[in-house]
Amino acid sequence: MFMTTKTLTITEDAYERLLKAKEKDESFSEVIVKHFPKRSLSELIGILTPKEAEELRTHIKERRKASRERVDRIAQRLQ
Repeated sequence: MFMTTKTLTITEDAYERLLKAKEKDESFSEVIVKHFPKRSLSELIGILTPKEAEELRTHIKERRKASRERVDRIAQRLQ
C-alpha cells in the first residue's frame, strides 16, 4: 500500500499525549485514526437547540454578506 506522508509541528505536550496513547505495535497514524474516526454529518443532528441553530444561521448569513461586500470592494478597486 502506498502511503503519503505529511510533516506536522506539534507541541511537546501534544507529542507526549500522543505517545502515551500509542501501543507498542501502533504507528502514530493508527493512534490518530483510532481516536479521531471519520464522522457522519447525521451524528450532528440534535446537538444544537433550536435557538442555537437560529443564532448560527444568522451569524453565517451575516458573515457571508460581509464577505461578499468585501470581495465587491476589492473587485471595484482592481477595475
